[in-house]
Amino acid sequence: MNSENTQAQMRKGILEYCILSILSSGEAYPSEILNRLESAQLSVVEGTIYPLLTRLKNMQLLDYRWAESTSGPPRKYYCITEEGRVFLSELERTWLELQQAVSTITSKNN
Repeated sequence: MNSENTQAQMRKGILEYCILSILSSGEAYPSEILNRLESAQLSVVEGTIYPLLTRLKNMQLLDYRWAESTSGPPRKYYCITEEGRVFLSELERTWLELQQAVSTITSKNN
């Protein structure tokens, strides 16, 4: 059995939550989001984050604005919408419930 595949699936499952959490403190450019994820030991490649940002935008959980850059083409800065904040709150509650349930189960097995 390949544990790397399972680990990758677990990380993918929480990316929405992490991205919304990052953006809840202010707007960010995708490379800034990637840096924040990486600094938390959650490595994500650009090919994963861009489709996810687009999906979150299409769900009206995120919005973006274009800003001129001094070092190249204009940049897209993402921000969380009010609907995204509500969704984030729901994800936070679910995360806490899951974390508690998993801790309860795994601590009984040790």
